[in-house]
Amino acid sequence: MAQMKIHYIPATVNPFTAAPLESNVKRRVAGYARVSTDSEEQESSFANQVSYYTDYIKSRDDWTFVTVYTDEGVSATSIAKRDGFNRMVADALAGELDLIVTKSVSRFARNTVDSLSTIRNLKEKGVEVFFEKENTWTFDSKGELMLTIMSSMAQEESRSISENVTWSLRKRSRDGKFSVAYKHFLGYDKGEDGTLVINESQAEIVRLIYSLFIDGLTPHAIAKKLTADKIPTPRGKEVWPISTVQSILTNEKYKGDALLQKTYTENYLTHKLIPNDGKIPQYYIENSHPYIIEPSVFDIVQNEMQKRKNSKHSGVSLFAGRIKCGDCGSYYGAKYWHSTTKYARTIYQCNSKFKTKCTTPHFDENDIERLFVNAVNALLADNGTTQRYELYRSALDTSALEIERDSALVEAMAAAELVRKCIEENARTALEQSDYAKRYDELAKQHESAKSRYDDCVARISDKQSRAVLLETFIAELKKLNGRLTKFDKRLWCTLVEYVTVYSKDDVRFVFRNGETTQG
Repeated sequence: MAQMKIHYIPATVNPFTAAPLESNVKRRVAGYARVSTDSEEQESSFANQVSYYTDYIKSRDDWTFVTVYTDEGVSATSIAKRDGFNRMVADALAGELDLIVTKSVSRFARNTVDSLSTIRNLKEKGVEVFFEKENTWTFDSKGELMLTIMSSMAQEESRSISENVTWSLRKRSRDGKFSVAYKHFLGYDKGEDGTLVINESQAEIVRLIYSLFIDGLTPHAIAKKLTADKIPTPRGKEVWPISTVQSILTNEKYKGDALLQKTYTENYLTHKLIPNDGKIPQYYIENSHPYIIEPSVFDIVQNEMQKRKNSKHSGVSLFAGRIKCGDCGSYYGAKYWHSTTKYARTIYQCNSKFKTKCTTPHFDENDIERLFVNAVNALLADNGTTQRYELYRSALDTSALEIERDSALVEAMAAAELVRKCIEENARTALEQSDYAKRYDELAKQHESAKSRYDDCVARISDKQSRAVLLETFIAELKKLNGRLTKFDKRLWCTLVEYVTVYSKDDVRFVFRNGETTQG
């Protein structure tokens, strides 16, 4: 048998460039720079990073500078919103890069899964990453182990920072401190002491939105009008989304109050904000800053929005969806008579008039306004009104319900604890399962019954409190009239009137929001 011989065949291809070793092919190199905030200090750091990597890559004879990819003011815990990073990876996977140079693992990614999966995808395409601070090359045999350890450490650091930020935000909330995204928050600027200061030119747009809503326009119609009038949105865009109008109409900050912790971060990796449905406490601060919209007007708008949800409101005018036919029960709608002549006018009549042959009359806007003034003055002239208001206030008191609610909550919590102990005991001890099932069912029924009573109390308290706010607003508006209303007021119409029923020309009945019914 011939003696075994081993012949050494040296490598002839550069593993980094896939080119022959003797060739002068250079590695195509890009830098990656990122800062996570928009502060001036970070902006300086960002500019320095870009300049540094540009010079550093160009100084190497064996490298060819491609570009420096950047992400400014973007958090690193997820790669989803990092446009520069994603563009860099896409270019690398497309074969346009051989090497990426970045400051550290934490600058690259603070999410272990994102970091490792990205690097493995790059590795498969022959693209290496060099982390300067850790002096780690991903093609190195120890690179992936070191990367895994360092990415995990960076992710833990991110979690710790997130928890500290969360604690700080909640502490600020408890102290009544808050901030807003001034660039995108219409109507206010940041004052010297960090508080909200009214921006009068923007505040006029906010007041216009509230005024248009009280006039009867829907958020959709308001958005169309603002867009048509070329009024820019809070973000400087040309087209107003309906959601932006709705947000402005429901934001308590415009009446000088602030509800804190409406949302919270569910997961420090995704940074996704979710609505706070009671999982963390909230803080409501009254009179925290100057108001743009009078509190009474803000409350009127909230009540009107709720009413429109429960009725047919076309958005044509403030009378739409508020007048009913006494014959068939249908709503009155706006009709345009002689629209192409000088006699053009808008009248309101039953929408089903010609289907059901209703005999109820039509009215124009002046008629409705006159009847409303008469109805309000009749209410003001009633000497028994004040006494009835006190009875209404008494009926809306929630003290007894609150005691019942608290008692039901204690009972529900106690029953829940017994259910938990029952389950734990069954898990630890070999119990007779029929006895366990019977005991479990009894405790579960106790909990369900107490929880049902608690939910019922909460719903009834909420209903009474809403009606109490409505009543107080109603009383406050009547007191402003000094005993008599002299002309139609659209704000009073929205505040006072629940609906109007027309039976005949001389029989028009106004049902007010406090339950009173008066002839117009």
